[in-house]
Amino acid sequence: MTVRELRLKSIFLRKQLLKYIYHAKAGHTGGSLSCTDILNVLYNKVLNVDPKNFKDPDRDRYIQSKGHSVEALYVTLADKGFFPEDDLETLCAYGSNYIGHPTKKVNGMEQNTGALGHGLPICVGEAIAAKLDEKNHRIFTLLGDGELPEGSNWEAFLAAAHYNLDNLYAILDYNKQQITGNNEDVMRIDSVKEKLQAFGWEVREVDGHNIEELIEALNNGPFKVGKPNFIIAHTIKGKGVSYMEGNLKWHHGVPSDEQYEMALNELNESQSLI
Repeated sequence: MTVRELRLKSIFLRKQLLKYIYHAKAGHTGGSLSCTDILNVLYNKVLNVDPKNFKDPDRDRYIQSKGHSVEALYVTLADKGFFPEDDLETLCAYGSNYIGHPTKKVNGMEQNTGALGHGLPICVGEAIAAKLDEKNHRIFTLLGDGELPEGSNWEAFLAAAHYNLDNLYAILDYNKQQITGNNEDVMRIDSVKEKLQAFGWEVREVDGHNIEELIEALNNGPFKVGKPNFIIAHTIKGKGVSYMEGNLKWHHGVPSDEQYEMALNELNESQSLI
């Protein structure tokens, strides 16, 4: 896909996730909007994974540690053909597999996640296994900045560097907010680049909504042979919808009829400008 096509795809995916959150009357709206561009680039430009090769041991792996933003992942997987889009009409309904966090009952999901701080440790294990098996596939995970203070992450950071896991890519959706407030008020993660470098990781910083920068960072690794890769993606919570951007109430929020119409109008206008 071209950069223009990817930009258009991001708008389409944002409209899709809003549609299903609006229909279900539940969902983590702001965080899903902030990571949409990252998932779009991963699945349409980077990952060697699709519905046909999902059981292939040589496929790339993607595990969403930031599991509560599953709506962005659902619409991305549906768009790639992992399951029929109509399945998402049951989002958060009784008996549905399409619940509020990733589950392996959904085709395309590598692991059950959502308990914060679990995704990266799983990925470290996956990356060690790939090294032991002399495989060349890569392992990617998406972390939320609100989950970064979890101690299990820092144990995993140490282990990844110790075992020279240059096949591991951790992406931080750095929107600077979490459910109870701004990071600086709840739990500061200042100097995250320097912290990760001190732990032995090779670090890059990008605009998490800039398609070109995401492609460059995610598709050109390892950054340094023998070191795990960390991408700080600076994002905006609620990206793409003006009244949601940077507004804490949209961490978990459902638009009203009027708000939903406003969001679609804004996204349609953005689409017309590309």
